[in-house]
Parts: sequence; structure tokens; C-alpha cells
Amino acid sequence: MPEPSTPSTPPALDDPASLLVEAWHARSRIDALPDHVRPRTRADGYEIQRAVVAKSGEAAFGWKIAATSVAGQQHIGVSGPLAGRILASRFQPNGSLAPLRGNAMRVAEAEFGFRIARDLRGTSAGPLMAAEVMAAVGFAFPAIELPDSRYRDFVVAGEAQLIADLACAGIVITGPETATGWSRDGLANHRVSAYRNGELVAEGTGANALGDPCVALAWLANELIAHGSFLAAGDIVITGTCVVPVPLTEHDHVTVDFGTLGRASVVLTD
Repeated sequence: MPEPSTPSTPPALDDPASLLVEAWHARSRIDALPDHVRPRTRADGYEIQRAVVAKSGEAAFGWKIAATSVAGQQHIGVSGPLAGRILASRFQPNGSLAPLRGNAMRVAEAEFGFRIARDLRGTSAGPLMAAEVMAAVGFAFPAIELPDSRYRDFVVAGEAQLIADLACAGIVITGPETATGWSRDGLANHRVSAYRNGELVAEGTGANALGDPCVALAWLANELIAHGSFLAAGDIVITGTCVVPVPLTEHDHVTVDFGTLGRASVVLTD
């Protein structure tokens, strides 16, 4: 007589990265990762994040920094900024159409973007300073992020789970890259404006991104080194919103104006 079969756990339930990838593909959400595989620390979160990128089958094209303001950190209950990989399929050219379908956050963020010109692997001399990190930047550009999360209530997910989910990395629209119109010594006072359907709806400065986008970029470089990675030549980085996130509905036209650094825009679709 055959032995009775033993119920087994579906593979995805033992694999948090697969759960997140499947949720992204289906544009669905989960309450949380299963308790027995849920990340408990930032290091756990970054380990799952790396697995998410690998299982996505996509190239990793850059990085984002989430929660670069105290208000943002308090809103999602985290102790500090979060680093997240951006997948190549989530980059879109300036002025393109971007879908809102399945996006729960439904906001646009205005962010400084940088293209890294050489690897930043760090040394035994200690953390990288903002000046040496900025010396490795080739170009800057204005950017819009449409962040999103696979958690039904991302506000209570906690930083380890948010990191695992690529730190809420959504669609990123990049404006023209330039080597002029900005300063490697600091962008804290650089003004940023956001327009929705031609109306000015938010203003801010670089200081809203961890005090200065240059400081935010240095934070990211050191955070990656601390967790076994590094900023590589060719990487694109967006350093956190400089304005209060702009609420969106379908068919909105959003433009962010970075003055001498240029503009980026996107039109939202269903």
C-alpha cells in the first residue's frame, strides 16, 4: 500500500524573493512576507533584494534612495534612508507615458539624478566623503520617480521588508544629462518645482534629500559598501524627493523643473 503523501509548502512560500517578483509581474499585493522567511534586519532585506533582482531576469540599471527626509522616515516608520535597486525596465525616457494601473502610492517625486563615471568600492581608510563621491559623478539630471510597493500597507511593513522590495522602486523618468548647471560642492539650495497639468503644486530644494543630494549620494555609496556592494561606473542614482510627493490620477501631466539642470516630464495613463 503506498505511503500517504505529505503536504508540502509551495516553493514560493519559502522563497521571499520569488513572492515579490511574482507580485510585481501580476501587479498584485501581499500583506507581508511569510513570517518564517521575513527579513528581520537591514542586512536580511538587502540579501533578499539581491535575490529579487536575480530572479527578475532583468538588468539592474541603477539605485534609488528612499526616505531621505525625517517626515518620510516617520511616515513609513523607518530609522533612516533605504537603498533600492532600480531595474532596467522601469526606466523611461523624458516625456513618455507611464501607467498608473496597479500603483497604490500614486504619487510623483522630483529627484536629483546622477550618473556614476567610475567605481566607488571604498578603501580601508574609512567612509567615503561627499567630495570624493561627487568627484566620481559624470553627469547630473532631473528625474521623476513614481514609487510603488508590493505590500498592501507599506506604511507598516518595516524597513527590512521595504528594502527587500527594492525600497519601493517604481518607474523612473530621466531628463537630459548634463555636466553643467550644477555644483559638485553642494546642491542643498538648488530649487526644484513640480507642476501638475500646468499648475505649480510643490516647491522645494535639494536640502530635502538628506540635507543635500551630494550627502545623500555619499550615504548610498557607503551603505552599499557596508552591505557587500558598491556604486559602479555607469550606474544611475536618484537621491530622494526634493518636494512633497505630488498626488496623481490617470491622465495627469507632471513636469519637474530643476532650473539650470533642466526639466523632466511624464504623462500618466490608465
